[in-house]
Amino acid sequence: QLQASGGGLVQAGGSLRLSCAAPGLTFDRYDVGWFRQAPGKEREFVLAISSTSSNTYYTDSVKGRFTISRDNSKNTVYLQMNSLKPEDTAVYYCAARHPRNQYYSVYTSYTYWGQGTQVTVSS
Repeated sequence: QLQASGGGLVQAGGSLRLSCAAPGLTFDRYDVGWFRQAPGKEREFVLAISSTSSNTYYTDSVKGRFTISRDNSKNTVYLQMNSLKPEDTAVYYCAARHPRNQYYSVYTSYTYWGQGTQVTVSS
C-alpha cells in the first residue's frame, strides 16, 4: 500500500507539496502516478513519473504549475503544486505500477493505491 500525505486548505495562488510513501515496495521498480477526483466527477489523471525518473507526464491543466519528483532512497514521490486554483480542489491519490507499455493516464494500469489526501483551494 501507498501512503499519501500533505493535503490541506490553501488559498488560490498558494502552494502545497504532497508526498507518496511506499514502505512495503522497492519503489525504484515502479512508475508512480497521481490522480485526483473532485466531488461528482470522474477520477482524473494529473501527472506521472517513470521508475527511472527519465520521463514525466502531465495533464495540460497542471503544466507549468505542478512538478513531480521522486527520491527512491526514501521510497517517496513528491507532487509540488504551485499557483493553485479552486478547480484543483479534489482528493489526490498516488498509485504505482510496474513499468509497462501502456499510457500513464490509464488508472486501471496501476496496481497499488494510496488512501487519498484532500486538497482544498479557496478563492
